[in-house]
Amino acid sequence: MLSVQRSRIAQTRCHPHFEVTTVDKQSGTFAHRAGLAAPRGSGWEYVDACDLVSEARLAAEQAREKLKAKPVAPGKYDLVIDPTNLWLTLHETVGHSTELDRALGWEANFAGTSLVTPEKLDKLQFGTTLMTVMADRSQEGGLATIGFDDDGVRSAGTEFPIIEKSLFRNYQMAIGQARLIGRVRSNGCAYAAVPTAFPIQRMPNVSLQPNAAPCSLEDLISDIDEGIYILGDGSWSIDQQRDNFQFGGQLFYEIKHGKLGAMLRDVTYQSRTLEFWHTMDGLGDRSTWFLGGSFYCGKGQPLQTAPVSHGAVAARFRHVAVLNTEREDI
Repeated sequence: MLSVQRSRIAQTRCHPHFEVTTVDKQSGTFAHRAGLAAPRGSGWEYVDACDLVSEARLAAEQAREKLKAKPVAPGKYDLVIDPTNLWLTLHETVGHSTELDRALGWEANFAGTSLVTPEKLDKLQFGTTLMTVMADRSQEGGLATIGFDDDGVRSAGTEFPIIEKSLFRNYQMAIGQARLIGRVRSNGCAYAAVPTAFPIQRMPNVSLQPNAAPCSLEDLISDIDEGIYILGDGSWSIDQQRDNFQFGGQLFYEIKHGKLGAMLRDVTYQSRTLEFWHTMDGLGDRSTWFLGGSFYCGKGQPLQTAPVSHGAVAARFRHVAVLNTEREDI
C-alpha cells in the first residue's frame, strides 16, 4: 500500500520601512529621506534588529539638511557608490540584462530585450577584472532563497557565476532553455508568482562579490580628489535593452581631496551599462557588504511580480556623468 506524506511550508519575508518628508513653509520646497533597511527573507527578529526609531531620528535631521544643501553642478565626477544604492543598479544593468528569455527576445513586447545577446556568452568583458557577480537561491536572508525552483530544480548546488572577473559566463535559465545556447541543464531560475501562474525565468539572488583584498569605504574615498558619495536608492530609469540609464539616490556628499564634505542635492548619475562597469577601479571588501532587494520585480504577460535580493559592496567609479535633476535650463 502506497503511503503519501504531505508537508506545508511557510516562508516569511518582511520589509521594515519608513519615509520622512520635511517642508520649508516659506518657500514651499520639501526634502525626502526614506529608510535604508532592505526587505529580507526573515521574520520579526530582523525588524527588531534594524532600530528604526534611531534611524528615523537621523533621517529627519538629514531631510532638514537636504533643504539647505548645495545643488550639484552637472559634470563628470568620480563616484563612490554605497551598496544601499548600488544594489539597484546591479539589478537593472546586470540582473535583467542576463536573463536568457529577455536575450532571446521573448520579453520584447513588455519589459524589453537585452544588450547581452547569446553570441557574447564567454566572450563579453562586462566590466573591469574586479567584477564578479554570483547568482544563487541559497543566500541567507535572500528574498529569492528557496529549496527548489518552480520547475522542481533543487537550489543547492546550482549557484553559478554570471560574471567572473569581468567575463560574462552564464545566463539565468528556466527548464528547457539551456539547449538553446548549448548548455546541458537549467540553473534553477524558474518562478511562478501564484500557484495558477506558469513558471517563467526569474532572477535568483544576484550579488556583486566583495574584494578579496582589504579595501574599506574610507580607502575608496581617500583616492578621490573631487567626487560624490551616494547612499540609498532613489528614482531610476533604463532603456529597453538595459543599456542607457540614470539613477538617483537618498543622500549625496561632496568628496574633496580624499575627505567627505558637505551634503549635495539634486544628484543623478547617468551612463551606459558596459561603459559604467568598465569605469569601476575600486571595490570594497566584506566590511562594506549590504544585502538589498525588492519585493516587486515585474515581468511577463500576464504580469508576475517576484522578490529578489542583491548583495553588493561599496565601489568607486571614475568620470561618470552627473546631472542636476532640478535645473530648468537643460
